[in-house]
Amino acid sequence: MTKTTITTTQRWVLGLSALASFMVVLDLLVVATALPSIRRDLGASLEDLEWTVNAYTLSFAVLLMTGAALGDRLGRRRMFAAGLVLFAAASAACALASSVGALVLARTVQGAGAAMIMPLALTLLNTAFPPDRRGWATGVYGSVTALAVVLGPVLGGAVTEGMAWPWIFWINVPIALLAAALVVFRVPESRGGAIRVDLAGLLLGGLSATGLVWALVRGNSAGWGSAETIGAAVLGAGTLVAFIAWERRAPVPMLPLRLFGSRSFSAGNTAMFFLSATTTAAIFFTAQLFQVGQGLGPLAAGLRLLPWGILPVVLAPSVGALADRIGARNLIALGAAAFAVGTAGLALTAVPHVSYLVSVMPLLLSGAGLGVAIPAVTRSAVSLVAPPDLAKASGAFSTMRQLGGAFGVAIGGAVFAQTGGYGSAARYIDGYTPAVLVAAALALCACAAGLTLPRTVMAAPSTPPPPAVERV
Repeated sequence: MTKTTITTTQRWVLGLSALASFMVVLDLLVVATALPSIRRDLGASLEDLEWTVNAYTLSFAVLLMTGAALGDRLGRRRMFAAGLVLFAAASAACALASSVGALVLARTVQGAGAAMIMPLALTLLNTAFPPDRRGWATGVYGSVTALAVVLGPVLGGAVTEGMAWPWIFWINVPIALLAAALVVFRVPESRGGAIRVDLAGLLLGGLSATGLVWALVRGNSAGWGSAETIGAAVLGAGTLVAFIAWERRAPVPMLPLRLFGSRSFSAGNTAMFFLSATTTAAIFFTAQLFQVGQGLGPLAAGLRLLPWGILPVVLAPSVGALADRIGARNLIALGAAAFAVGTAGLALTAVPHVSYLVSVMPLLLSGAGLGVAIPAVTRSAVSLVAPPDLAKASGAFSTMRQLGGAFGVAIGGAVFAQTGGYGSAARYIDGYTPAVLVAAALALCACAAGLTLPRTVMAAPSTPPPPAVERV
């Protein structure tokens, strides 16, 4: 095979993997500009809107590494197709939801489908292409996936305004079902061996994340001193301690804690957690600011968010190459600091009917910050890991990214509920400003994590540690 030729099978694998990942990432963001419409139609509270986002993110994060392990054990093609079918069914349930509770439940199942799709899409792609073509294939895959970040809020706004918010979910159904059928007939089956699933780690990790997020989301309405809030926080903290203790001695840990012995890995994952937290919180509240606080329609709101999506896509290739030459430390710190300054600018200039020209510079600055920080964070957390650990390191990185998003929305929501509300544009902005200032502070935490990286450019270890995956 020449460098300019790929087989028909490889084309199908690349196209279907990219399409599936596009849908998954799109559904992380497509609801942002639909949130005010969902709130009006279903009588949703702020807490309900938070769970509309976090139910998807949490189940996605908690089940992601398990989805990859099930694919290795039962067949990657089979589980990839099953994930697409589950995603389609859950999308239909989201569209048909007549209450917030039904929507949140459907979003939880949709996240479980995403957790099966995302890791297996990349695994099938890497299996289909030889090493000398893998970089090109993953580049195409990454570009298509990044496009979902750009189009998510815009598409959500256009569909919500032109049709109705349930159609942001209905669109998934025929695409996912057609993709599942094509996967069965066009993608070759592959397995990674019988990998033992760390069920105890999965349960403890899931309880920890859910308990902590539950306490943050419910604290305002149930009372911060209530038995529900304190109980959820204690459950989350206790199971987090138990998770760490279990992963230290588990025969096949879901998350090998020895990976955190690498300063590059631990700092990169910490920075990604806070970057995802600040980004998700800022998008969650700013998409609503343009509608609730400034009276714009969903499409206009989505278009105004474009700088956050376009600049990371434009800057990522050159920043990735720069990180290879000079290291990730300064790029992460600079990018996160730029996002913090831009986000703080958005918070401090928010007034009803403010000109977009006032908002566009902070948006451009924060979007550029993401474009600089995220490729450098990815390099730090994943690319320097020894090959035997790469799969679990990548899964841990994706999990931290999703968990960060859930915590960012929960923390921002807690601040917003104390200071603002949906009663008027002015009241919304009263809550928006402190909530987004907290998001800016989370970006500074990412900056601090980046500064803990070594100053020198590191290479991947030449002698890898023992494999993180045990075959049984």
